[in-house]
Amino acid sequence: MKAPRFKNWFATLPSLNGPQRRQVLDALHPAAGLDQVVALIAEARGPGRRCPRCNNERCHRHGFANDLQRFRCCACGRTFNDLSGTPLARLRLKAKWLAYSQVLLDSLSVRKGADRIGVHRNTAFRWRHRFLDWVKFDRPPSLNGIVEADETFLLESQKGSRTLDRPPRRRGGRAAMRGISRHLDCILVARDRNGNTIDAVTGRGALTAAQLERDLLPRLDPQALLVTDSHAGYRAFSRKHQIAHEVVNLRAGVRTRRLGGRAIHVQNVNAYQGRFKAWLLGFRGVASRYLRNYLGWRWGLDGGRVSTPEQLFGIAVGVINR
Repeated sequence: MKAPRFKNWFATLPSLNGPQRRQVLDALHPAAGLDQVVALIAEARGPGRRCPRCNNERCHRHGFANDLQRFRCCACGRTFNDLSGTPLARLRLKAKWLAYSQVLLDSLSVRKGADRIGVHRNTAFRWRHRFLDWVKFDRPPSLNGIVEADETFLLESQKGSRTLDRPPRRRGGRAAMRGISRHLDCILVARDRNGNTIDAVTGRGALTAAQLERDLLPRLDPQALLVTDSHAGYRAFSRKHQIAHEVVNLRAGVRTRRLGGRAIHVQNVNAYQGRFKAWLLGFRGVASRYLRNYLGWRWGLDGGRVSTPEQLFGIAVGVINR
């Protein structure tokens, strides 16, 4: 709309009655949501914008498509936008992305989230794991000071899979073998006293020192004090890499003890695991292949670390394609 026509239209707004004003607001609401999403994408991706093919920083504007500014790389000539090559590429209905970020903050189920924002349940499921696919990488660079580590187990699930590598069972059933076995997914959680947390799905069955080297060692400060239970894998891992290690003998009923002026226990990490498992119950079973996404989702919500849909969406856009 040209400026003179817009001014004339804008001047007539005060003469609208109540129902007409609500109709105008309802019509403008999706457009306002789209503008906000586009602005957040540009704000997050603008400073580090690079060509997704050759990683070159030099590019120039090259028109608009699908509500986003396109760019042309000065090196290889490829055209792209700020979402090219990312999990959010080619997703539609951008005007509803912030509303769906609020759905994630509220930890709603797929069907409830779809009903709230007015999309199909398959779309809501696809958006959930597209948004979380890179949010799970928004983690602290290292754990410092006293670091508590412990493993927990969940019954492995092939929910949604068309082929199974085991006989089928009722959802929510029990493992075919007693104790820790290949029927359980092992989740390692490490947390320092500042609340920084890292976690990993190490595989099925008991935790090993090799898995600790892969998933814990890169994020563990060399000067940290590692506090664990009496699992042999932690002792072998600490001895090999000369990491200060203290053991809490939970089997003997020892929950906490003193070492100088420091409290030695694993209650913080155990409490975090308890909150994660209680929160996970609301989804009535999740597939093992998506466990990492749910771990990242829970870390964002824990302690109110992410509290607004704009913040959650900013993490999803800011981390991807870096």
